[in-house]
Amino acid sequence: MSEIPGDDARAAVEAVYRAESRRVLATLIRLLGDFDLAEEALHDAVAAALGQWPREGVPQNPRAWLVSTGRFKAIDAARRRARLHASMADLAIRLEYTQPPDAEDEASIDDDHLRLIFTCCHPALPLDAQTALTLREVCGLTTEEIARAFLTTPSTIAQRIVRAKAKIRDARIPYQVPEAHELTARVDAVLRVVYLVFNEGYSASAGATLTRHDLCAEAIRLGRLLARLVAEPEVTGLLALMLLHESRRPARTTPEGDLILLEQQDRSVWDRRLIDEGSRLVDEALASRRVGPYTLQAAIAALHAGARSASDTDWNEIVGLYDVLTRVAPSPVVALNRAVAVAMRDGPVAGLAVIDGILADGTLAGYHLAHSARADLCRRLGRMDDARASYQRALTLARQEPEQRFLRARLAGLDAPPPDAVAPGTSGS
Repeated sequence: MSEIPGDDARAAVEAVYRAESRRVLATLIRLLGDFDLAEEALHDAVAAALGQWPREGVPQNPRAWLVSTGRFKAIDAARRRARLHASMADLAIRLEYTQPPDAEDEASIDDDHLRLIFTCCHPALPLDAQTALTLREVCGLTTEEIARAFLTTPSTIAQRIVRAKAKIRDARIPYQVPEAHELTARVDAVLRVVYLVFNEGYSASAGATLTRHDLCAEAIRLGRLLARLVAEPEVTGLLALMLLHESRRPARTTPEGDLILLEQQDRSVWDRRLIDEGSRLVDEALASRRVGPYTLQAAIAALHAGARSASDTDWNEIVGLYDVLTRVAPSPVVALNRAVAVAMRDGPVAGLAVIDGILADGTLAGYHLAHSARADLCRRLGRMDDARASYQRALTLARQEPEQRFLRARLAGLDAPPPDAVAPGTSGS
């Protein structure tokens, strides 16, 4: 290895950190048996790289170098602390005899990453803690980024993460992939968290942009990892669903960041590579005959992706899939999306009747997309006062700036001839 300039070395360390830090951390957690020790070891290894790589050059296998260096830094730290805490002496001895994985063993590295995902999503942890811990430890987001994504404070997120780590430690939750007989139930928890991460990226809860590509990319990366290592139809179905939704991302907003509805999107810029892969995975998941909610949603997304134009969309088939989804995994949001599909198949009167029934029980009273969808159907029927009231209600609930701009534009244009587009929802943008 030859000496390289300091700026180039720093750039190299930063590039390796972005590409490899989560996998390095996963292996260090296995070796050290503790989240906090592993994070400290990772930071120490990165600091060492910033000091050594400018003099010695970037090592041939930077990830293995960081794992090895982090392990030795942890041993040194345990030895120092052993002088004050006798319990640390045993840890120092144990670490010296714990060998890191073969640097070339990609399967071992991936196994470490999978162990970390299952640990973060252990059913003994509350769902909000599972999500926060996964985003922090598996995806590498900061507490501030996680707090912004889920409309809470960094201190709240930090407390969730601290409590989750304490629960893992105190309950002796094993750092491992579940046994075969436990796998299906545990996979459901992992898929739920990955889906929450993707949904937040696909339609951010708040902020200046419609999407957060970093969250979508992380969710898809986790989905691909799970699909390689866990042979479950719903894993395939979720990956297909995310790829099909992601294929539309370039067409979902204007260059200025304004929302473009599905019916108005330029389908020529949809990513055909992702559509082809997602559609193939849908067929694979459906062939298993064990169809779950992610596969059904992916099948709906595939119908949208396969239509050459909005008018070519097979709304009858989509309503049929929503009927099945309602039986398999009923929820108010699924019912709302089905209502939008009914409106597209049978007309706004039919769709409005379904939405009014959903809103009547109050379940979606605080969900801005329900009021936005109702407003749009009223607008199409010429019921401008009802449309105005529902748009205003949606506007008071919306937290995302592109959606707020969309709703203001609809309010301002109520006296104009109504177009046929459906208001944004899971099926609408």
